[in-house]
Amino acid sequence: MSVSYSEILKLNKELGGKLSSSTYQVTVLSNCTVSLVKEILEYSLRLEGINALVTTGDYDNIIQDTLKYKDSNLIIIFWELCNIMDGLHHKIELFNEEQIGELFEKVKSEIDLALENLSHSSLVLMNKFTALPFYNSNLHINNLERLAVQLNDYLKNKKWENVIVVDVDKVVASLGREKSIDMRYYYSSKALYTVDFFKDYAEHVKPLIMAVSGKSRKALIFDCDNTLWKGILGEDGFENIEMSAMTKDGSIFSEVQNIAKALYKRGILIGLCTKNNEKDVEEVIKSHPDMQLRDEHISVKRVNWFDKSRNLIEIAQELNIGLDSIVFVDDSSFEVGFIQKLLPDVKVLQVPERLSDYPKMLRENTGLFLDMSLTDEDKNKTEIYKVQKKRENAKGEFSSIEDYLVSLKLKMTIFEDDETLIPRISQMSQKTNQFNLTTKRYSEMDIRGFIQDDATKVYAFALLDKFGDSGVTGVGVIHFDSKNRTGNIDTFLMSCRIIGRNVEYVFMDYLINAMMENKVEKVNAIYIKTLKNGLTRDFYEQCSFTLKEATDSRKNYVLDISQYRSRQINYIEVVNGKKNNKDFVKCA
Repeated sequence: MSVSYSEILKLNKELGGKLSSSTYQVTVLSNCTVSLVKEILEYSLRLEGINALVTTGDYDNIIQDTLKYKDSNLIIIFWELCNIMDGLHHKIELFNEEQIGELFEKVKSEIDLALENLSHSSLVLMNKFTALPFYNSNLHINNLERLAVQLNDYLKNKKWENVIVVDVDKVVASLGREKSIDMRYYYSSKALYTVDFFKDYAEHVKPLIMAVSGKSRKALIFDCDNTLWKGILGEDGFENIEMSAMTKDGSIFSEVQNIAKALYKRGILIGLCTKNNEKDVEEVIKSHPDMQLRDEHISVKRVNWFDKSRNLIEIAQELNIGLDSIVFVDDSSFEVGFIQKLLPDVKVLQVPERLSDYPKMLRENTGLFLDMSLTDEDKNKTEIYKVQKKRENAKGEFSSIEDYLVSLKLKMTIFEDDETLIPRISQMSQKTNQFNLTTKRYSEMDIRGFIQDDATKVYAFALLDKFGDSGVTGVGVIHFDSKNRTGNIDTFLMSCRIIGRNVEYVFMDYLINAMMENKVEKVNAIYIKTLKNGLTRDFYEQCSFTLKEATDSRKNYVLDISQYRSRQINYIEVVNGKKNNKDFVKCA
């Protein structure tokens, strides 16, 4: 983040006036002065389209503030070791072992109390305890460092479900201690960290926040010449392009390809968008001994002489993702500028002039693809998309869409309150944008809470057809009001990769029948408009619901359940999966 703090103040205000999405509430709790973080973190997140509002708690009031701010979307805790007690950074060197042990137990109890207060909060980022501001350059490990190690080991081993421990030492190490810490302000106002530190800290935690806000990138698309290998294939030829791990420059490209393969293993889609002869590139992928990325790793290719903006648009359409889900890597300044101008939603990375910086640059940007969990669907994602291409190709063989859908032999397996699916259900709530009626984002702890709630049911479905398994691709959450015999649809979402098969109507049939079995007479539902879910704006009306009231951003619906009319889609087989046998309170 190269802009000055005064520029951030101005730009943050401008961005805040432009964003119309719902506010993302962030609260920063601390035992030191961290007021600088507010504008910097807001600005960093607003640049990504997250309408953040950052509040800082009272100075050195962490435990009480955990009760006051526990309902925030995100809690960040700066619990600075040096300020646990006044002058600890130098007084602790005079402590004996018993005194250090007593201090450790005291802080440990305070941590437990604070995080217990936040046990139902959506997400907590707890900074590691650090002694780096008072680091002693000799080999002796001082008492402050020992205490930091003890407390961090406790945080690591405790493993609270909704807490992520942030290693602030990495931020300090990357920026440098002199640029991160200003002792003048620590001694005058207990403000330990500099503006530059908070800029880097905001960038460090931003991928986590983007992940839970549905803003993570999903596809990494490469140019080829001087991007995946050194040289120009059409001019230098198959034998002379360089990506061998045994040569100086080749080892850099080999490392880049291995970084891409590691992302592939995490479920990130890898693709090619290059101006080249298709036959030549296919030969490299198939036969070059030094090529790390093979056909099995690559979900999509556009190898032709059309402009790359057109190709990237086609890639997004083929993968059924938004342009804002794509990261594109190219070596050409012209191509980089061209894409940035024509497709501003695409994140564009340029191969650095100093080639040795290339792997570092790519590695630093892997946070753009951060996911909070790795599911079976992620591991098989490339294969899933290849199977989807087979479906699309088969569609042309039929004279009608219905004949095509009948031929797929679709099978939907529906799961109720299945705790084994919590990571996938949470992930879908955080990442699904197009077919998502409310776009509510839920953590794994939120989903577990719904499953354990006797008045709530969490439904999910997996979809299978003759081409293959699409995995768990739909979610519904219903809150039951037994007194009023009402069902409230909290969440109804579906993966974009299964759109067009009418499974949403079959899933709705199932949910309505489940509510009927539970003696529900009236169903309430909401559509909340976002930039991406226009596809679903009339879905509830298509399902017999009556529009009760509407604004520019929201529609409220009601359904007399006796008036529900099924679409009678008979070519999708529905079976029940695993059920949780919790005590469910039916409507009286």
